Amino acid sequence: MGNNTGALLAAVRDLSPAITARSTEIESKRELPKDLLAELISAGFFRLSVPRSHDGLELNLPATLGVLEALGRADGSTAWLVMVNCQFGLLLPFLPQKRFDALYVDGPDILAAGSITPRGEIKVINGGYEVNGRWPFASGCKHCQWLIASGLVMENGAPRFSPVPGVPQSRSALVPVERATIFDTWSVSGLRGTGSHDFAVQALQVPEKDTFDPLFGQPSVPGPLYKGFLTQTSLHMAAVAVGIAQHAIDDITALAVGQKRRSFTRISMAETPLFQYRLGHAETTVRAARAAMKAEAEAFWSIGDSAAPIGTLPDGGHCRMGSRNGGGGGDCLLHGRWGNSIV
Repeated sequence: MGNNTGALLAAVRDLSPAITARSTEIESKRELPKDLLAELISAGFFRLSVPRSHDGLELNLPATLGVLEALGRADGSTAWLVMVNCQFGLLLPFLPQKRFDALYVDGPDILAAGSITPRGEIKVINGGYEVNGRWPFASGCKHCQWLIASGLVMENGAPRFSPVPGVPQSRSALVPVERATIFDTWSVSGLRGTGSHDFAVQALQVPEKDTFDPLFGQPSVPGPLYKGFLTQTSLHMAAVAVGIAQHAIDDITALAVGQKRRSFTRISMAETPLFQYRLGHAETTVRAARAAMKAEAEAFWSIGDSAAPIGTLPDGGHCRMGSRNGGGGGDCLLHGRWGNSIV
């Protein structure tokens, strides 16, 4: 795995200048350009969490965070899309073993999008389920092959309950993208390049083998990577946030080195005490977030790499705080008004 990590980080270094140079194009198109997507696939970024048994990389959590942060430093939308696909790679092993094997029979580069939020209805029918609903924030849905549609399980007109008393059961269905309707809804000011549009499915019959329980199911693939999904996804988002914040610091530092001056001032930004304070505060905040993220990842991995059951793993609260603090580095600069749309 160490060799895989080194190769991916080298690929990030090689691709970063081109990715950063195309950030405006990515944001204006609200999706990854097809040639850049092809380069990322070829370099292996869409098989981070695919099992090695299925020709994937199966990177451990700390290594994955390093890759996501490096991509986030190059371009936030690109990193987000790689992250989302990585997260669905952790979910697909919850499919039955035979279905999972069949899914990867043609290779490890499966592109998926969707949601595990149970916004839809998963109605029990003979041999499977009927899926209905509409889901927002399907990042990368226009370039994916599969969509994950989730909802509450309905049986005989009433909700089916989960192993937790009083809590309705949710289920996720694997839907071919061509069987869904995508609605162009993603007109936002940040991370426009993720193309996080809505999608909908109506009266679609899905066989039992194409569904899974994202909360109480058990992965059909062994290994610590497929434990603690929610904790890992929190840390994934923290890594992207830290990368984006570092990119903001890189940008503002470059402006300062270039002797940029604020309007109606005689001294450069770099000579301004308030700027120096804000920049130092931002850099310290990002470093602290990065250190906290790494510590949480290592603590998680030390448990996940053991025989501990899933229920004993950390809940991710500290991980979510790391994500918030990582973004705070960019906020420090924006609040000081030291640049134009740097995050």
